[in-house]
Amino acid sequence: MSNLLSGLEALGLGGVSDMEVYEDVETKTKREKKEAAGAETHERTEIDYLFEKTHTCPVCDEEFKSSAVRTGKAKLIGTDTDLRPRYQGVDPLKYDAIVCPRCGYAGVNRFFTAITTPQAKLVLEHISKKFNATLKLDGVYSYDDAILFHRLALASAVVKRSKLSERAYTCLKTAWLLRAKQEDETTNEKEKSALHEQEQEFLSSAYDGFAEAMSKETFPICGMDENTMLCMLADIGRRVGHYEDAGRLISRVIVSRTATERIKNKAREIKDLIVEDLTKANHAE
Repeated sequence: MSNLLSGLEALGLGGVSDMEVYEDVETKTKREKKEAAGAETHERTEIDYLFEKTHTCPVCDEEFKSSAVRTGKAKLIGTDTDLRPRYQGVDPLKYDAIVCPRCGYAGVNRFFTAITTPQAKLVLEHISKKFNATLKLDGVYSYDDAILFHRLALASAVVKRSKLSERAYTCLKTAWLLRAKQEDETTNEKEKSALHEQEQEFLSSAYDGFAEAMSKETFPICGMDENTMLCMLADIGRRVGHYEDAGRLISRVIVSRTATERIKNKAREIKDLIVEDLTKANHAE
């Protein structure tokens, strides 16, 4: 029967020419539902969440593209107690560091363009003159790619003498990536042990940086108010074994007059974890 409608392609109605003239409504509805269900069950891969974003390097003015996650496409499924977000289908953390392929300048997305002319000169002098790598900035990033890019972002932050909070924030993001790689099913037990040690080093550095930044910078810091920062810092302290300091920090949130009930409940959860971990540490001695 489809031949009865042939020739309509010339009018731009190619899809119409495939219709059955006497297909009943019920059959059509069932077919459409089946097709819709097939489309919904299409399993997305990581590349489906990505696009190529154009950047202009604030150091050398190079225009380049790198992979980025489409806004609103990644579904948040949870958050670790130190605020590391977890997503379904793609880990946006892998694409947060932006790297200029020409001069080697890098920065996490929040701080990539936050650079002054004197700071750019420092990057050109200490990084760009030595940078000679060829980086793959398109397609899916591995965790190794992402960790490398974040290390380069940290190097740029150190070289340009950025705020303490920027360096601490970059260390924290790197620690989260190292944790994520430990959770990856392709990572073996030997690798997990080494990755955990590196995660602890980056967390310790983030803890030191944020603790000092709180005394020298004004809030909000990295988009966080004081109570959110205290909760995060207390949990990082717990993770690296600074139990007493972590306990003092979290107590400040619990008794705070400005903290919301939601943040206080989070603080109580972290306090319980601190007590639990401290008890385990004491029994291990």
